[in-house]
Amino acid sequence: MKLSQSIFLKNRLSIKRFLFILILISFSTFFKAQRTITVGGSNWTVTIPSITEAGNNYAGTYESATNQILLATSVPLLLGSGKVSVHYEADPTWHTSLMLNIKRTGNGTTLCVGCSLTGGTAYQVLTLTDVELFRINAVLSLASYSNIPIQLQLSGVSVTIPATTYNSRVVFTISSL
Repeated sequence: MKLSQSIFLKNRLSIKRFLFILILISFSTFFKAQRTITVGGSNWTVTIPSITEAGNNYAGTYESATNQILLATSVPLLLGSGKVSVHYEADPTWHTSLMLNIKRTGNGTTLCVGCSLTGGTAYQVLTLTDVELFRINAVLSLASYSNIPIQLQLSGVSVTIPATTYNSRVVFTISSL
């Protein structure tokens, strides 16, 4: 009789130890969960028409396709949230009179019920430091979005800017709130 009680007690301790380890792994996975962002799409080359008459200026504002950039993002489970920020970097040359603007033109696709994207649907000026573009919120599941369409706008084009090739790189960052 003592032998079977001893085996039962040993099994009970093993089950408790197993459950403790399982809970510990779950919490460590939850706290180490990463927010991710992947950027797709293609380079945008702005075609600026020639000026044919003296005294004229350029139209000044040019827009990319509404889905020039496609983002894929995810935030961890259980009331997770993330902030997608953006800035530009000269690559290698940019003129300070040129303004690069950005906006989100749609929500992309997701299977997450109760998740949401907020903000970023109006043009915002890109600067050399991060500005918030939009937020992604998860409720009780992994918030994973793909094909979030992003549009760019270039303004400030003028005959007063020296004629050369100007390039910039748009950098996206996802972080916790």
